[in-house]
Amino acid sequence: MSLDAFLGGRLHLHQPDRGGFRSGSDAVLLAAAVPARAGDSVLDLGCGTGAAMYCLATRVPGLRLTGVERDAEAAALARRNGAAEVVEADIHDLPPDLRRQWSHVIANPPYFPAGAGSPATDAPREAALREARAGDLARWVAVACRRVAPKGTVTVIARADRLGEILPVMQGALGGLSIRPVAPFPEAPAGRVIVQGVLGARTPLVLLAPLVLHSRPEDGAYTGEAEAILRDMAALRMRDRPSGPPVPKRRDRGAGDVL
Repeated sequence: MSLDAFLGGRLHLHQPDRGGFRSGSDAVLLAAAVPARAGDSVLDLGCGTGAAMYCLATRVPGLRLTGVERDAEAAALARRNGAAEVVEADIHDLPPDLRRQWSHVIANPPYFPAGAGSPATDAPREAALREARAGDLARWVAVACRRVAPKGTVTVIARADRLGEILPVMQGALGGLSIRPVAPFPEAPAGRVIVQGVLGARTPLVLLAPLVLHSRPEDGAYTGEAEAILRDMAALRMRDRPSGPPVPKRRDRGAGDVL
């Protein structure tokens, strides 16, 4: 097990040292996109060790967090990492007491379709990375849409090539959709997309300019916008204004900080 730093060292999370699934920048980006306010409730479907929901709570104190995770080890770490209610369950078969509505529902579902690529040797990592059966991504998004309250948001991060599976479900259940591509470098194709919808909104779909993570392929330096989000808790713009409270004052980072 390792203790990893997020948000410039403002948050530290226990994660599996090797094997299992380890959260990284995607969880931070997902959390940064959520327009939460103190007092809101948040449901994280497939929370893993809790990275996304705890990043969100670090940026927006006073949230009521609930995570759902089917892997027992990951669920135990999520409880250890913070004060969220963590329920060990399959998101496709939620317990009755979770079949209610939340202000915001977030998800970082398995990226790979069932049967694609080579399976991971570690079973928990394989379950986190790849669908168990074809169509699970669409079903995952449908569960999220059913659990959001009126005027609440559903926010999902996924591989860009799976946008076609996400959009029909969200368009059928939500309005006010916005899509933020995430590209590794300038002029590079987007590898990820963040998709957000609002229950009951009537505004048209918005395709935003991409978030570019790195200035140049030859080094690991983040762009200014990515640096502000990943290190300094800035919100990720998903409409005409940032999601959440103002950007906090920047502070110096220690040598051990990761994200």
